[in-house]
Amino acid sequence: MRELSLNILDVAENSVKAGATLTQILLTEQGSLLTLEIVDDGCGMSDEVERAVADPFYTTRTTRKVGMGIPLLKLACEQTGGSLAISSTTQEENPAEHGTHVTATFHTDHIDFTPLGDVSSSILTLIQGHPDTDFLFRHERDGKVVELDTRELREVLEDVPLNSYDVLEWIGGNLQDQYAEMS
Repeated sequence: MRELSLNILDVAENSVKAGATLTQILLTEQGSLLTLEIVDDGCGMSDEVERAVADPFYTTRTTRKVGMGIPLLKLACEQTGGSLAISSTTQEENPAEHGTHVTATFHTDHIDFTPLGDVSSSILTLIQGHPDTDFLFRHERDGKVVELDTRELREVLEDVPLNSYDVLEWIGGNLQDQYAEMS
C-alpha cells in the first residue's frame, strides 16, 4: 500500500468484521520511531489463526484466496527495520476480556518508510461505514495530541447518527484543526 493510513483502514475493518464494539487506533511518534497500535474487543483469533495471519495465502474470506492486509503491514514495518507483533485472546478463552492487539513499529528515517498518509480520511471512512461501532483515535507527536473518541460524541449527539453529513463534516474539520495545531 502506498500509505500507512490505508493499512490502518484495512486492519480496523478486520476489527469491525470480528465484532468489535470498540477499536482503538493509536499512533505514537518518538523521534524517528513510529508505533501504530490497533486494539479491538472483537471475537479474537485462535492460536492457529494468529500464527497464520501474516501469511499472504491465508485468509478467512471466501471471496478470494489471499489476504494481504497484515502481510503488507508486516512488510512495511520490516523494510524500515521495524517489527509487527500480534496478540489475541478469543471470546471462548476469556469472555470478559477478548480481542486482538496489533503493534507495528517503523523507523521513519529509513529510506523505505511508507508515508503515513491521510489518517483523518481513514478515520472518517471507518465512522461513515460503521456508525454503530466506536473508535478511539489518538496520534501523539512531540507532546502534542490529536484525539477523537466516538463514545464522547455519542453522549453529546444523543440520537444523531455519527454518519450523518453534518457530523462527518464536523469530525473532518475537527481532526484537520487538531493536526494544524500539531504542526
